[in-house]
Amino acid sequence: MKIVILGAGQVGASVAESLVSEDNDITIVDSDPERLQQLQDHLDLRTVVGNAATPSALHDAGLEDADMLIAVTQSDQTNLVACKVAHSIFNVPMRIARLRSTDFLESETLLKPENFAVDFALCPEQVITDYIIKLIEFPEALQVLSFAKDRVALVAVRVYAGGLMVGKPIKEMSDHLTAGVEARIAAIFRRDRPITPTGDTVIEDGDEVFVLAADEHIRFVLREMRRMMKPVVRVMIAGGGNIGLRVARALEHKYQVKIIEGSRTRAELIANTLQETLVLRGDATDEDLLQQEAIDEMDLFLALTNDDENNIMAASLAKRMGCKRVVALINRRAYAEIVQGGPIDIAISPAQVSIGALLAHVRHGDVAQVHSLRRGAAEALEIVAHGDRKTSKAVGRRIGELPVIPGCNARRDCA
Repeated sequence: MKIVILGAGQVGASVAESLVSEDNDITIVDSDPERLQQLQDHLDLRTVVGNAATPSALHDAGLEDADMLIAVTQSDQTNLVACKVAHSIFNVPMRIARLRSTDFLESETLLKPENFAVDFALCPEQVITDYIIKLIEFPEALQVLSFAKDRVALVAVRVYAGGLMVGKPIKEMSDHLTAGVEARIAAIFRRDRPITPTGDTVIEDGDEVFVLAADEHIRFVLREMRRMMKPVVRVMIAGGGNIGLRVARALEHKYQVKIIEGSRTRAELIANTLQETLVLRGDATDEDLLQQEAIDEMDLFLALTNDDENNIMAASLAKRMGCKRVVALINRRAYAEIVQGGPIDIAISPAQVSIGALLAHVRHGDVAQVHSLRRGAAEALEIVAHGDRKTSKAVGRRIGELPVIPGCNARRDCA
C-alpha cells in the first residue's frame, strides 16, 4: 500500500517503522526537517517538510494516489483538517486520525464523511490508560494484553526461583494447573533474547514468560509462575497531564489515589475535575514530599509526566523509599531497556502500546488485534481464519499441522 503519515513524533515514527518493514510505500510529513532526517537515515521511506494540514504539503507527499492517510500529529485540529482535505480533494480511500479531545471522540456526527471524514480515530492517551488499568488488576504481570473481545489474555510475567514451574519442562504445566484451567506458553525471553518454546523447554529463574489463557483463568496461571502480590489499594501518580488525569479518573472510585502536579493552574483544574483524588502541587522527585505523603505505604507509583528523565528519577526514588511497585512512561526505547527490572518494575513505551489498534486497522481484513511485546521486540496477532480444510491452510488442522512461518511460534507440543 501507499501510505502517507502526518507527524514524525513517537507515534508516527513507530507506525512508520512497523509499516516500512512490511514493504509498504511510506511517505512521512512533518515541519521539523531534523526529525525527518533522523527517520530517513535508518528507514526506507520518503519525507516531506511542511504543514500537514495544507493541500500543497499533502500534494507534495503524493496523496493523490495514496491508499491511506494516517494523521498522528500532536494537534487534533491539524489531523481533522488533513482528513477532510484528503477526502474532499484527494479522494483517499482510508483516513485515520489521532485525536485527544473527547469533544471529537464522543461525537456521533463530526467524524462522518460529510464532516471531518475520519474512518478510524485513535486516542493514544485512552489506550495507555486502559493498559495501565490492566496492570493494576494483575500487579504480578509485566504486560496484560486482551484478545477475542476480552475473553482471552496474553500475560507476561517474570518467573522466580521457587515457582512451581521453574526447573520443569513446559509440557508438565498442565499437571500443575487447577482442573479446568488451560494455558499455553506463547513466548519466552531469556536474558533479553527470545527462545522458541517447545514442550521440552525448561523454564528458568528470571525468564520472561508470555502465557495465553482465558481471562478468568489468568490468576491461576500467574500463581504457577511467581509469588502472588497483594491487591493494589493505594496509588500515587506523578504528573497530571492528559494520561495522568485519565488514569486518576479511572481509578479514584476503586482505589485510594494521590496525584502530584507541578503546575498550580493544572493542579487546580485537576482538583476541580476529580472527586475523590487528593491533588498535591509539587515535584515528584522531591524526597521530602514523597516522605510526607507516605510513599513507603503506597502499593503502586505511576510516573506519567511527559519527561522521560523525570519519570525515571521519580520512579527510582519512590522505589528506593519503599514503594512496593513502580511504573514509568518512557518514550525512548533505550532508556526503557536499561531501567526495567532494575529500579523500575515496568517501563511503558507509550508509542508501542498505542499503535496496536492503529496497526490492526491498517492491516484491516482478518487482523483483529495487534499488540506489541516487550516494547516492539515482537508482536502478538489475532487473525480470523476463513474457509475449510480444502481452501485454507489453517482451518480444520491442528496447530502442529500449520505451515512453518519463520519467526512465528505455534507448536502443538507446548502446554
